[in-house]
Amino acid sequence: MRFIIFVIDGPDNPASPDEMQKIDAFNEKLRSKGHWITAAGIQSGANATLIDNRNNKAEVKAGSLFNTPEHFSGFWLIEAESEDQAKELAMEGSHCCNRKVELRPYIR
Repeated sequence: MRFIIFVIDGPDNPASPDEMQKIDAFNEKLRSKGHWITAAGIQSGANATLIDNRNNKAEVKAGSLFNTPEHFSGFWLIEAESEDQAKELAMEGSHCCNRKVELRPYIR
């Protein structure tokens, strides 16, 4: 089963060197245990572009769909044997990066 773990962050909250070290160790664990698909940090919603080309609208707007101080600052795409295992990995990821995370399963 595949899942995405979104990292939720607040404004102006870069990861500390200690947090980065823990994130790197978590990433290595995901790789070594066969859970790793990919992961990345992403810029805040202020740097997003919202595009809607339904019915050829060609609408392009600066900014995110969501207008809150909290935003997604990164993600992990993982493979897990069960939802329970994915939740355990999300809990560990939250602890390592010292931030809230949101876990969502892929549509099967």
